[in-house]
Amino acid sequence: MKKLLLSTIACASLVFAQSEYKYEITPLVGGVVTEGNMNLDDHYGVGGLSLGFNLENSMFDQIELGFLTSLGDVDYSDNKDTSVTRIFSNLIKEYELSAKSSLYALIGAGVEVYQNEAFKNESGLFGNYGVGFKYKINDNMALKTDIRHLIETDHGDNNLIYTVGLAIPFGKKAAPVVEEKPAVVEQKVIEPTPVELDSDNDGVVDSLDKCPNTPKGDIVDETGCSLKVDLNINFNFDSAKINNSYDSKIKKFAEFMKKYPSTKAKIEAHTDSIGSDEYNQKLSERRAASTVKALKAYNIDENRLKSFGYGESKPLATNDTKDGRAQNRRVEATIQK
Repeated sequence: MKKLLLSTIACASLVFAQSEYKYEITPLVGGVVTEGNMNLDDHYGVGGLSLGFNLENSMFDQIELGFLTSLGDVDYSDNKDTSVTRIFSNLIKEYELSAKSSLYALIGAGVEVYQNEAFKNESGLFGNYGVGFKYKINDNMALKTDIRHLIETDHGDNNLIYTVGLAIPFGKKAAPVVEEKPAVVEQKVIEPTPVELDSDNDGVVDSLDKCPNTPKGDIVDETGCSLKVDLNINFNFDSAKINNSYDSKIKKFAEFMKKYPSTKAKIEAHTDSIGSDEYNQKLSERRAASTVKALKAYNIDENRLKSFGYGESKPLATNDTKDGRAQNRRVEATIQK
């Protein structure tokens, strides 16, 4: 019986615990205090095991099945000895004290077996009741201790049993089935998205277009304005000759045109306001032609280049100062598809 007890306790310690469980297994140790007229040792140790079945929808919280057996021989008064084994079943009700502790009451019955019967100590039935305390150490283990009063049914002999044990829960409960209701899909009325106009067809809508009359074919920036490249070529007064100092700028723009062979360019030349409108118009046209000629020298196909002169009509700076007039004698390039 001792080997059975030790092996059962060892197995119980390996059970994987669950926070939500169906069962509870508790290895037990304790002692028995006997009534004086039983001619047995006044006190002897016991050990055993209980298995709890947790209840739902009941006034009780658990049904307990278990056994306790004497540890070592129990002596009679005539120097004979015996072992005592008790098998029991109880109903248990818990009363919560805190999140981790609770009191519990138990009541039930069982059978006790004497290996050697003597002095009217015979195997038979008993009833018992008791109280206990339970403390949750963690989700996997709880400490239990209780005291039980046993009353033998045939002779009415009494025994007081106290136990201490480690309760280990196991057997995870199935998650409750939640009935899913069909989702109600709210149908929204989708208002038609207003279409914004792009009057000049440059890819930028009118509300964002800062240059609403972009010439057809011009490549534009995010504001809808033609993408212009300032060639930074300034002419001397009344001259259409490009100074040698601007060769590097002409070459740099030619390299850009070669890198993007699908693009074209409008070469646009300007003058300051000194002189007649008619004269300045012709002067700006000669300046634009000079720039195209310089780009052709770098093997840019003339079909990709168009020259325009705007005379004094589009000043960049004031014509009232020498520096302003110098800035207006300029050449720009507009990039096209």
